[in-house]
Amino acid sequence: MADPTLNESLSATIHRLPRRNRYVVASTHDQDALEASPLSDLLVFVDPETDAEGLRGTFPLIGVAASDVGGKALRAALKRLRKIGSLPDVSVVRLQEAALAADAELVAQVLEGGLGRLSRHMASANTELATLRRERETLFENYRALENAFHARNWDTVSEVFGHGPFVDPKDQGLATLLRESEIVQFFPVSSYAVSGFAVHFREAPADKTGQIIATLDYVESSEGIAEWRVPYGSVTEGWNFFSLPKACDGSPRTLRLRISASGGLPPELSLGHVITNERYAAQARMPHADLDMRPLALRIFTGLPGARPTALPNVFAPSTVISGRKVEDYRLPVELLRAIANVSLSPIEPSFPTVRFLELEDAIVCHPLNEGITAGAVRRVVAPGTARISARAVIDHPDGKPAAVGLMLVPLSADIRKEIAALADGRSLPPTAFFSGWTKVTAAQQVDINFMLETPALRTMDLVVLSKAATDSVDFAWLKVFNFRLVKYLENNPVREVVNA
Repeated sequence: MADPTLNESLSATIHRLPRRNRYVVASTHDQDALEASPLSDLLVFVDPETDAEGLRGTFPLIGVAASDVGGKALRAALKRLRKIGSLPDVSVVRLQEAALAADAELVAQVLEGGLGRLSRHMASANTELATLRRERETLFENYRALENAFHARNWDTVSEVFGHGPFVDPKDQGLATLLRESEIVQFFPVSSYAVSGFAVHFREAPADKTGQIIATLDYVESSEGIAEWRVPYGSVTEGWNFFSLPKACDGSPRTLRLRISASGGLPPELSLGHVITNERYAAQARMPHADLDMRPLALRIFTGLPGARPTALPNVFAPSTVISGRKVEDYRLPVELLRAIANVSLSPIEPSFPTVRFLELEDAIVCHPLNEGITAGAVRRVVAPGTARISARAVIDHPDGKPAAVGLMLVPLSADIRKEIAALADGRSLPPTAFFSGWTKVTAAQQVDINFMLETPALRTMDLVVLSKAATDSVDFAWLKVFNFRLVKYLENNPVREVVNA
């Protein structure tokens, strides 16, 4: 025979255990009426005196009240609980006393039916996710087995398929100036399929460490970029320097095009190979150069497993930017727009000579600094959407000219340029929509390169602002000249354009 005392103790223990699926909240004033309703298994009761204790470990979706007193007490408790910000707004439904059982049954069906469908959907999603995880693990296992098979048969993951060694002609003038003022373009004489890297030859280690080599690889047929490398001069070594692709090229065979340029300082000398008879595969440049006379770059090309990341190239330069799938295009600033440069300087000094103007025969902008403030010239609507890099050269165009500081700034078409310049002059931070290259000191002794790399390509057409300020107490003869603007943009499918009255 069962012990009544034991049964009562067990019943009390069960009532003290936390209930599951407690989605309905009610006041303890209505506890007697609602515990016998169909909502009994879904209810959690709140004592008006101890609000938080009753809701511990629950997530109520709706409140119910069987009386006016209970509804008032429940709303007051929920209002106090809402202050802690951990509960969403809970609606309170007043159940009619005459149809308490029917109304409670309807609330229970709506809750359990909706939550049941959501639960089944989540269970199905979890099942599909588990299946995808198993398929992913199987794919990785197969890929690992494929790699093991390559290693077991001593198949190299990277192998050289083309090589053209360096040839030094005593009459060579060197390509350092050409790399800074233009770029060298070299077509690969092999198909793109499975190409995983390449190497170019430099005659000697650079003496000047203040600059970087910029190399870009893309497809000729579609102009889609593959990767870009920005290698500091200090990392370049004498002899062969290896560049690794993010993965070996796959897909249909296409033609690869390598572009090499330099920015800042005196770049190391690239090596050329022997004269060839096919003009297509000779190194080319926008500017004529005596050394580029039917001679290609000294070049080595490597292939690997298509779609796989190469791992066997020695002392390799990894890509600085992966631009796979995007078209890369270099462009220059049109003379018509440069000619329309506007003076937007911010200085209390009003000189008797023009501080901002365009040099017609040199395609250059003069931006003479003043003793106070910032001299600035704005060129409207010249930076195209997708632009990721801007470079220019600057020099003090007078042998006795005093040093100055020069910089470039990009601002949206709708921005107040003078306000942005004022923020720069006061040392305040620019808004996220504007970009500043920083100040670079320039003298009459040597030209300097200004390189402006954007973390993300420009989303809209922007204005370019050339800035200058004094670097010493005097600005005598500080005729600052900025020229050779070069811009690189990534072509997206649907670039964002901003339409504003110019």
